[in-house]
Amino acid sequence: MKACTVSIGNELLNGQTTDTNTSWLAGRLFDAGIITVGGWIVPDEIDRIAGALKAAAEQADIIFVTGGLGPTDDDLTRQAVADYLEVELEFHPNILDDLKAFFEKRGKVMAEKNRCQAYVPAGCEILENLYGTAPGFWCQKEDRFLAVMPGVPAEMKRIFDKEVLPRIQKIHSGFIVVSGKVRCFGPGESTIAQKLGNLMDRSRNPLINCTCGAGEILLHIVAQAQNRKTAAEMIDRDKKMLSTLLGEWVYGYDEDSLPAVIGSLLRQKGHTIALAESCTGGLVSKMLTDVPGSSDYVMAGWVTYSNEAKISQLNVPAQLIENHGAVSEPVACAMALGAAKKAETDIAVGITGMAGPGGGTEEKPVGLVYIGICMGGECFVEECRFPATNRDFIRRRAALAALNLVRLQLQI
Repeated sequence: MKACTVSIGNELLNGQTTDTNTSWLAGRLFDAGIITVGGWIVPDEIDRIAGALKAAAEQADIIFVTGGLGPTDDDLTRQAVADYLEVELEFHPNILDDLKAFFEKRGKVMAEKNRCQAYVPAGCEILENLYGTAPGFWCQKEDRFLAVMPGVPAEMKRIFDKEVLPRIQKIHSGFIVVSGKVRCFGPGESTIAQKLGNLMDRSRNPLINCTCGAGEILLHIVAQAQNRKTAAEMIDRDKKMLSTLLGEWVYGYDEDSLPAVIGSLLRQKGHTIALAESCTGGLVSKMLTDVPGSSDYVMAGWVTYSNEAKISQLNVPAQLIENHGAVSEPVACAMALGAAKKAETDIAVGITGMAGPGGGTEEKPVGLVYIGICMGGECFVEECRFPATNRDFIRRRAALAALNLVRLQLQI
């Protein structure tokens, strides 16, 4: 089955509110074996809402509508859906009673404005809303189904899980869609694509999609089959095939994260780690310690942003900085060695670089980062040159690159 979403509200179009409902629904629908093929964001206008519903019905078996069910004059979804269904709005006394009880429970009197929420397009099933005043509703027009829910995320999510999903499961037929992920770090997107060749053919089942961000390449494997077990087996086969093909570029699967994978490797080897950071400002330390239980292996961290801190905290020789500059291979190595010695750890990372936006030179441009890895008393340094897009991008790329170098060292 295929789905479309229609998100309603002027606030979604003027930047006041971010439409998180669409992405959440797409994920939950995918888990249920339904692909979202389109989506609309429309203003609080009856004609525009009805038009979006008609357009969605040309593409999808099920349409999910969120927003515009409140008590104010600009909440027009009920009327727009009634127009689309070609029915009248129907008053439900039981909904009005529930609304009054909702307010009484909170020590308040229901405003007369809320009375409009007791009107629902004729022939629709009511979807109970325990978290708010706006009930949702479920209906069918010819062979198309329609689920209309409040725009408040907590209310929408509860109604979907408790009221809508069981109805979907009853009507769902055909292929089941299951997905898996293979996570890579190191090569560029084009390198991965070239390595995969015709495995990324759009007619292949499972389908392999590729997305990238901050140096990570994420391969989505999407399998269609008559049942979930068969689809899952197809996913597992592709995971093994991709792992063999891509080798050390693959660091994990599904919801694995680079810091969590490193934590697991550190535990397996009984190793500890320390961090000495300059341009990343503690970001590597944060990423590693975001993982529960990381106190087992993360021993210490320093943000030595100034030259004085590098010298006093990590014993980086002042002459080294004077001769080579703070952003240099020797200083990155000295930072890592100093951290390892002070924290008495098996591994240490030293990072120094030009995060920008200013301060770069022709010799040392913005985006130049040196990452030192000390392990077993020996140190190697990797020079990285990241695109000078913005400060946050460079810092994140540097932090992830450092983590990946630690991963590779632990796998030797």
